[in-house]
Amino acid sequence: MKTQVCIIGAGPAGLLLGHLLRAEGVDCIVLERRSPEYVLGRIRAGVLEKVTVSLMERLGLDGRLQAEGLPHDGFNLADGERLIRIDIAELTGGKQVVVYGQTELTRDLMDASEERGLEVVYGVDDVTLHDVEGDAPYVTYVKDGAQQRVDCRFIAGCDGFHGPSRKAVPASVGQEYEREYPFGWLGILADVPPCNHELIYANHQRGFALASMRSHTRSRYYIDVPLTEKLEDWPDDRIWDELAIRLGPEAAANITRGPSIEKSIAPLRSFVFAPMRHGSLLLCGDSAHIVPPTGAKGLNLAASDVHYAAEALIGFFKQNDNDAVALYSDKALSRVWKSERFSWSLTKLMHRFPEDGPFERAMQVAELDYIASSRAAQTSIAENYVGLPV
Repeated sequence: MKTQVCIIGAGPAGLLLGHLLRAEGVDCIVLERRSPEYVLGRIRAGVLEKVTVSLMERLGLDGRLQAEGLPHDGFNLADGERLIRIDIAELTGGKQVVVYGQTELTRDLMDASEERGLEVVYGVDDVTLHDVEGDAPYVTYVKDGAQQRVDCRFIAGCDGFHGPSRKAVPASVGQEYEREYPFGWLGILADVPPCNHELIYANHQRGFALASMRSHTRSRYYIDVPLTEKLEDWPDDRIWDELAIRLGPEAAANITRGPSIEKSIAPLRSFVFAPMRHGSLLLCGDSAHIVPPTGAKGLNLAASDVHYAAEALIGFFKQNDNDAVALYSDKALSRVWKSERFSWSLTKLMHRFPEDGPFERAMQVAELDYIASSRAAQTSIAENYVGLPV
């Protein structure tokens, strides 16, 4: 099999890139290890920046997003007693974020694949990248017990942190930057109305909490817990009780309790791999970087990678522009590092770290007080939260 671009991974990054390339007449194929049902079963984030929404609009695949997404003009920081509202629309000239589940965005991209001529092969095993340093790379995989080969000009690695794409870059070429955090997020999803029409990030003496939502009738809540905690030790009632304490009295008064439909504990890390291009291989999304979810940047960073990658590959095939591909890594990493900084700083501000003492806590209090009283501080937070330009 021959194509121009072989995309590894059919999550939102891989599917979004595939649709952007096909819309411009660039041949591509997407390979995915899991089944479509498994991909859609992943519970992920749901706060979309303008870059992500704009790409869906560009493809004409934003119908459900516009009908069902929840535009947000702001969000809240809480310190256990008060809510500090960050009015992102007023502070950024009318910009918004949209709450729309990553699962739903993936479904939109998946459902349009056949109609748009995007070939996606699910259930592939033993995906291996070959000759990525040269101009004629190829990918081998096993499907239904038979080995297959895809010859291409470029490979796009959109296969996540544990996928094979990043591993195809020699250790002598790549550099990893990593920070693992000493806690995880215990999340609960329930079919209950949210306690607030905007997100609340809370810093309480008992720990962090987040009140979020997927719709007007489905809520997503998180608390941070030590990595040694077991899910079975956290029945629903215990989680609701802890949320009511950490989110503060104003939010607690509006919490509607209900049975969980999903619970999980996710570890947190900051991770960057550089460069994001090696030869004919371009890395996008979690294959190249991970952010703690505090800043709602994971999916949106993947979307900005895809924006730069699509721009580079379309330029190469349609305008014979070799420079665009050469500049891909620098462009993508410039935005990645800024988003990593914001996610890291917000994580430090809103969580209690085991090694922190009275001084570090006093600094958090002072920072929250400053944010509450400073338009400049709120503007900086709003600009980063709504998404830096691409």
